[in-house]
Amino acid sequence: MSHNNIVITGTGSYIPEVIVTNSEFAKNEFYDANGVAFEASHEEIVEKFKVITGIEERRYVRKDQNASDIGIIAGKRAIEDAGIDPESIDQIIVAHNFGDVRDNTIQTDILPSLASRIKHGLKITNPSCVAYDVLFGCPGWVQGLIQAEAYIKAGMAKKCLVIATETLSRVLDMHDRDSMIFADGSGACIVEEVASDLQEGILSHNVASFTTDETYFLFLGKSNITETGPNVRYIKMLGRKIYEFALTNVPSAMKACMDKANIDIHDVRKIFIHQANEKMDYEIIKRLFRLYKERNIPEDIMPMSINKLGNSSVSTVPTLFDMVRKGTIEGNHNLKKGDIIIFASVGAGMNVNAVAYKY
Repeated sequence: MSHNNIVITGTGSYIPEVIVTNSEFAKNEFYDANGVAFEASHEEIVEKFKVITGIEERRYVRKDQNASDIGIIAGKRAIEDAGIDPESIDQIIVAHNFGDVRDNTIQTDILPSLASRIKHGLKITNPSCVAYDVLFGCPGWVQGLIQAEAYIKAGMAKKCLVIATETLSRVLDMHDRDSMIFADGSGACIVEEVASDLQEGILSHNVASFTTDETYFLFLGKSNITETGPNVRYIKMLGRKIYEFALTNVPSAMKACMDKANIDIHDVRKIFIHQANEKMDYEIIKRLFRLYKERNIPEDIMPMSINKLGNSSVSTVPTLFDMVRKGTIEGNHNLKKGDIIIFASVGAGMNVNAVAYKY
């Protein structure tokens, strides 16, 4: 029996060169949302941050780079990995949150779209290759994967390039403790239809948007110090509310996705989850296993990159996946043919999604 599978045939990523350690943040003046300085020393704040999030350092782009620039690099690497002609790509789907934010500015730039800029940078001339952006918070790349599958299944595309790219370092309030979480990076993949005697590739997905009380858990707001311009806005988040939201909704979203594909928790080899907060991610996995009344969690089921790369929003899942595929991540992580893996993310909106995939 032949299956028309929707498969990731190539991946690529770009990890920025600039390393920013926690000790460098210890030099900052941190204030709460009311502009009051914290009593704890900066060293204590930074050390507590590391314990909670697992982050030791993060990566920022160079001053001469923008989100579209690093997206071009990741996209080119995915195309080369897949071994396809760029002119054969039907869609370029680019997930991000802030567009291109040039160094020393705080203004987002999405005119033209990042997808158009990236298509131009890849020198793809085929006008039938449609390029567009996806704004879906941190789950944007996973959502792009879901959209690519839908278009291919509908017969409207054969090959899609899905890219995630972000330069959160350009929208940070350095007087906010939460600024230490965020980072830059880009990841990409080629998605195409492949006929096979075996069922593989995307097996199922699940998506949900919570837009009542949860809508503004992540938002743009003023600096924590009053000296900055009142009309300048920076990325802000309600950390405790996001933490509680994720623990409630991400495990159930993953289980619903797995149920659609008749996958049991014991079938899953790897879970590629959004690198938001190490403590939160471990708790999400623990709660997922509890939904199956299982308390024994394989030590190697969840690759992590947040300790060295930080939270690059849309880019965490595809960069992590690319690193595991190519053996460039720390730890005993690899993939082999037939492995069942889960992609999952949560972020601004608030949005949650998951994809079950047979490697």
